[in-house]
Amino acid sequence: MRRLPTRPLAVLAAIGVLALAGCGTQPAGAPADPGGVPGADRTIRAQQVMRLTQVHEQTGMTLLEGPVLDEHGRLLVVDVTAPAGEPKVLRVNVRKKTSEQLHTDDRGTYTSAQFSPYDGRIYLTDFSHGDIVSLAPDGGDPRTFFSGEVDGAPMNPDDLAFDREGNLYVSDSRGMSEDAAHGRVVRIDRTGKGATVLADGLAAPNGISFDADYRGLWFSELTQNRISYLRLDADGAVSSRHTAVRVDGGVAQTDSIAVDADGNLYQGLHGRPAMAVYSENGERLATVEVPARASDGLESATNVAITPGGTRAYMTVSGPDGGYLYTFDALARGVRQSNGG
Repeated sequence: MRRLPTRPLAVLAAIGVLALAGCGTQPAGAPADPGGVPGADRTIRAQQVMRLTQVHEQTGMTLLEGPVLDEHGRLLVVDVTAPAGEPKVLRVNVRKKTSEQLHTDDRGTYTSAQFSPYDGRIYLTDFSHGDIVSLAPDGGDPRTFFSGEVDGAPMNPDDLAFDREGNLYVSDSRGMSEDAAHGRVVRIDRTGKGATVLADGLAAPNGISFDADYRGLWFSELTQNRISYLRLDADGAVSSRHTAVRVDGGVAQTDSIAVDADGNLYQGLHGRPAMAVYSENGERLATVEVPARASDGLESATNVAITPGGTRAYMTVSGPDGGYLYTFDALARGVRQSNGG
């Protein structure tokens, strides 16, 4: 993600941090022994669908994120490290194993994608510039939905989740580059005109998703390897907050989160091409892994999209060998909370 010399130094620094962060700050390596963690002995083997991207010459890496299925069943994926002129949002035909560019520009560092239930547009988080950008479903008509400071500080938006009314909830990884706990969870109303900090003092918050019943938000802190839960009241304000799961990731760190219809959490990992699956009560249910023969050159499994109403899951996996799409059968059917973010 070291783009071109013409890019501002601050943007280059943010891109470098994201590449290390898997969008961690630890190098990849062999997985740690799960050491008797409940459910850790159940392994789900994901199967390769296709390689989507190769390492970009200009940025020296590729990093796939934000898988989301549109209403026609086509998969959209963002490439965080794509340089200007190369696909930053790709549309994938998983049946034909083909992909095409949906959007590119000369500015954005996009780390997630999701369709709004309010206006049907695609929303992207631009980590480097602190913006939320929206696109028409065909990838055109780019608009800056939100930009600027929140409570006097700029954002580094990583992932996002929508409530039923179309309001946005964003994991703000502010402070990641300084290894400082300045991160936040921010709520932005669906008009883009009002932003509220729901939680602060967080260590590089990354994944964020509503639970199955929209009663609260799960979010992960990458540099603490923990998942926390924010219970919300009827007005969307925080009524309580607690640490819910401490992830035994070894060298790996907590990345994005998806939630299926049964409330199970799919926790992406950076530093290992795998996902940890937990029940809503914190029980380790399974580990999703790529086959060992294919794991060389792969360092992260950032996120997953589960087919709405079905159990077919698509996982974004990246590393020095390129950016890949893998598939597996999820533990329960997909819902909005397991489709993008």
